[in-house]
Amino acid sequence: MAIRYKKLFKLLIDRDLKKKDLRDMTGISYATLQKLERGENVMTDVLNTICLALHCKIEDIAEVVPDEQDVETTPGSSVQQSAGGKSKI
Repeated sequence: MAIRYKKLFKLLIDRDLKKKDLRDMTGISYATLQKLERGENVMTDVLNTICLALHCKIEDIAEVVPDEQDVETTPGSSVQQSAGGKSKI
């Protein structure tokens, strides 16, 4: 599974804030902001700091997106998800 932060950047646009404004409000580094833009892993305390600064919930800034192998195939296909999340034929 992957985490996407598109909601964060949409929220910034909706509130007429720039990325620099977010950095100033939270104290997060440029590198951390770049990680968010690329959908890379960041510490949960960073997400908490962002939520506190923007007065929002985690689901307002991030979403969990299943990887392709995590998604079941269409009915009738020979590939199905097992209980452990691995595909079996």
